[in-house]
Amino acid sequence: MGQLLGIDIGTTGARALVVDAADGRVVAEGTSEYPLHTPRPLWAEQDADDWWRGAVTAVKAALAKAGTKDIVAVGLSGQMHGVVLVDGAGRPIGRSLLWCDGRTEEECAEITSRVGADRLLELTANPALTGFSAPKLLWVRRHAPAEFERAKKFLLPKDYVRLRLTGEYASEVSDASGTLLFDVVNRRWSDAMTSALDLDRSLLPEVHESPVVSGRVTKAVAAELGIAAGIPVVGGGGDQAAGAVGTGLVRAGVVSSVIGSSGVVFAHAETPARDPKGRVHTFCHAVPGAWHVMGVTQGAGLSLRWFRDQFAPGESYEALTALAATAPAGCAGLTFLPYLMGERTPHLDPKARGVWFGLTAAHTRAHLVRSVLEGVTYSLRDCLDILTAMGVPVSEVRASGGGGKSPFWRQMQADVFGRDVATIGVAEGPAYGAALLAGVGAGAWSSVPEACDAVIHVADRLAPDPTPRAAYVRGRALYRKLYERLAPLYKEVV
Repeated sequence: MGQLLGIDIGTTGARALVVDAADGRVVAEGTSEYPLHTPRPLWAEQDADDWWRGAVTAVKAALAKAGTKDIVAVGLSGQMHGVVLVDGAGRPIGRSLLWCDGRTEEECAEITSRVGADRLLELTANPALTGFSAPKLLWVRRHAPAEFERAKKFLLPKDYVRLRLTGEYASEVSDASGTLLFDVVNRRWSDAMTSALDLDRSLLPEVHESPVVSGRVTKAVAAELGIAAGIPVVGGGGDQAAGAVGTGLVRAGVVSSVIGSSGVVFAHAETPARDPKGRVHTFCHAVPGAWHVMGVTQGAGLSLRWFRDQFAPGESYEALTALAATAPAGCAGLTFLPYLMGERTPHLDPKARGVWFGLTAAHTRAHLVRSVLEGVTYSLRDCLDILTAMGVPVSEVRASGGGGKSPFWRQMQADVFGRDVATIGVAEGPAYGAALLAGVGAGAWSSVPEACDAVIHVADRLAPDPTPRAAYVRGRALYRKLYERLAPLYKEVV
């Protein structure tokens, strides 16, 4: 059958996997980093061409390691919600506003006012949040009108890479679900939303189901990468949906805890279940005919990366988590709120800020690192609690992402969640899910669930340790109280 290529356009870098289409085995991988620009507090931007350069570098590295050019299909995944505006020649206009950019509070209020809060949930299954794409489009229209006027298409991050690969303006249902311009229930763009926001419908690309072929690799790109021209590129998925495919979350009952730059608790849903308060997102799944519900904490792995970059430059994450393990559970009263980029679930508060509370002269760097890990884990527990309150079945939690690779952090999740936490044999995340979607599109498997059943198996399971339970119960109670007390003060921060 040949081999599959999965490409993930993450927040910190691109990743490419070569996967054997016969058995799902990962043959080789390649990575490449690119910069994140934060010109003002709560702003987050990237250059779309950096994603393309990163993708090319990662793909070439993976192909060189694999020693093959027998690629039969390509799948794409990427960070969601980012706004890429391109001109008539397909060139990016200005930097792209990212998922974690929090500048659009006024635009969110405008959308809610124009559409109505209840009507917004009815049309898109989600409230207006600063992370979503539509508020960013309104911000650009208001603050950079000349750039907006030049725009011929709006694309999401992975879909700009698709454009460079195939020449096609296209997206797919899982990523489009996070734009606030998509009818999630009926899996199509919402004419009601584009009309209400005075957006030209022609800005939006064609949308596909995730395993459907959306274009083919051009001759020029094929020559650059060293693969055959005409290889099909499937719709792919937003990072969370593709990551869920890559961890086998394609049936009800299995929930994932994903710690990447953001933190996500993700559950498969057979129907588009909605939280009436809008605290969790309801999106189309990369599985045709299915949906997913997810709670999102903005600053999960991002918080640990921030700590490393500011206070431990050059140290590995493995070294930091090993240091954290030397501090006691509860960190001797030190609590960290991971709201470095505002917060989504459960607070929907773009003005929230990160906090260390309870700091004393007795605390060490080990306490500081562990408090970051604990704060992020408490935020994930907030997400899990909302899903269970909605009646979402939880028979198993699977850990993935960077945090899922750490046995210490996985055990902390099991202890704080009070549930077994499993990992699978292939912990490759969104790029792996994208490759499986490509395999379905190429005919290696007849459906997404069939692909997952064939190649994904649980490899490890950690049960909750009762020893730190009391410390985590106290710590989490204080964690929740701190936001409630500080919420009014966040509004005073300039």
